[in-house]
Amino acid sequence: MKNIDFWHRCMAHIHMHCLKKLAFRNLVEGLLSLKFEKSPVCEACQRGKQIKNSLKNKNLVSTSRLLELLHMDLFVSLRTTSLGGNYCSLVIVEGFSRFTWNLSIVSKDDSFNAFKKFAKVLQNEKNCCISVIKIDHEGQFQNERFDKFCEKFGIKHHYLAPRTPQQNGVVERKNRFLEELTITLSIKLMFQNTFGHME
Repeated sequence: MKNIDFWHRCMAHIHMHCLKKLAFRNLVEGLLSLKFEKSPVCEACQRGKQIKNSLKNKNLVSTSRLLELLHMDLFVSLRTTSLGGNYCSLVIVEGFSRFTWNLSIVSKDDSFNAFKKFAKVLQNEKNCCISVIKIDHEGQFQNERFDKFCEKFGIKHHYLAPRTPQQNGVVERKNRFLEELTITLSIKLMFQNTFGHME
């Protein structure tokens, strides 16, 4: 007689709750007669479906002034380009106000030059200095030019642990929002161009 583990593997590692529903509605022959007891954890499911624990949210703002902390990340869109034909954007979120800048760049290699110009203009505008930048271990941020620039202007850079985007959740969430916004606006523009003459 076939057991629950067999049906679980046979149906592409379906969840036990779904198997119970199928049995309850008698949608699969042979499932109704099975006893749904607690089965051991499936190793394939554990490896293929597990996710990382999210980091605890902080309920307080950790900065006390403008430009004390900048969250930075590179946003690369493989599906949608900017009007200038750029696939990359340097996304910078100010830690105190959560104001966001989106610098459109041609490629990842332009990240340093874009940040260099941006930092000088921003510090002159706000009349205060950037203290800390929070960045990941990507090559465009972790290089000699970037290190020298930060050292010259007294900017500390905090590198995140590799493969842990949740440590820089502020800018990662902003990236997701920007991607969804870009796709939505592109679809809207496409519909306007296609069906605009019908209005």
